[in-house]
Amino acid sequence: MRCVAKLERPVARFETVVERTADGRQLVTGMAEVEVPIRPETCHVEALPNLILDDIDHFGPLIERTATLAPLVTAVVAPEEPNSLGRALLARDRGLIEPILVGDRAAILRAAEAIGADVAGVETIDVGAHAAAAARAVDLVHESRAAALMKGALHTDTLLKAVLRREGGLRGDRRLSHVFVMDAPTVPQLLFISDAAINIAPDLEAKVDIVQNAIDLARACGVATPRVGILSAVETVSPAIPSTIDAAILSKMAERGQIRGGIVDGPLAMDNAIDLAAAQTKGITSLVAGRADVLVVPNLEAGNMLAKELTLVAKAQAAGLVMGARVPIMLTSRADNDRARLASAAVAQLYAYWRRTGEPLAPSTVRTAPNPATASA
Repeated sequence: MRCVAKLERPVARFETVVERTADGRQLVTGMAEVEVPIRPETCHVEALPNLILDDIDHFGPLIERTATLAPLVTAVVAPEEPNSLGRALLARDRGLIEPILVGDRAAILRAAEAIGADVAGVETIDVGAHAAAAARAVDLVHESRAAALMKGALHTDTLLKAVLRREGGLRGDRRLSHVFVMDAPTVPQLLFISDAAINIAPDLEAKVDIVQNAIDLARACGVATPRVGILSAVETVSPAIPSTIDAAILSKMAERGQIRGGIVDGPLAMDNAIDLAAAQTKGITSLVAGRADVLVVPNLEAGNMLAKELTLVAKAQAAGLVMGARVPIMLTSRADNDRARLASAAVAQLYAYWRRTGEPLAPSTVRTAPNPATASA
């Protein structure tokens, strides 16, 4: 391999040739785009990943689309260890966010020293306890100083408790739900999966909000009319499986305009939701079956397992956003790589723009980000 170009950090392009050892005959030639580690890394040969061919980059266009927007002012809650601080600074360096660091100042400085970062020019609000830091970050939104939140090194429950407090919280008109935005190598489009992080066993009323939140985020990311598959174990309605009944009701509610902006169908099993051949084999006639953009799971356990199976087995990358609050909330994971972290910030940018304008940001659109007061309205 020979490096021929350095693209947007950390991506580099390599001229690649695969030769047969016996006679030197060229078997494969081409160009490879590689995410190059920005810091030295050591690993055992057994830990190296398998080769997966992915000819469609879904996250790259999302990140590039936000290049015309000014950074989204983001309160980063408790970025007190290297990983959480590093992802906030990475998003800052790419122009996606303007961070306000809220947490234990001494711990933040130690984290900055550990990764060799200079945070002297970054606004930092010294708040020791995590619950107090989360509350202060929420207050920044009310003060029109922040237009988004990003989770640092604190428990999700602690952050959401501050968001959901009845007095001075950030409750919106709908129930909060989390949406994974996944780039899976074997799927030709982005997959939106909900809810795998917040609602443990949602009832029908909660599922209505979960579906609507997911549709809104898909539309913000450029999917004109999202196809929503309501998942269950089977694709037929069965009184013995309550999730199939909920799925059928949600489908009918969408037909009647109670859920807007997408095409909703269910129940669908996982295979016939995303694989057209599987749907055709079972004789399913549907605008969604085999083509789903959004997958709505029956409960948190199913969603969590689905998302982790896609990331660990199918090597998908996952960005994500908490929906339903007055501002976007980024819940990034310590396991996320840099590309996924940037994608989460880009998704927050795109959703904030969609909330403000009512339309997705086109790649050629030249606009500036809203001020915090407008974004949080």
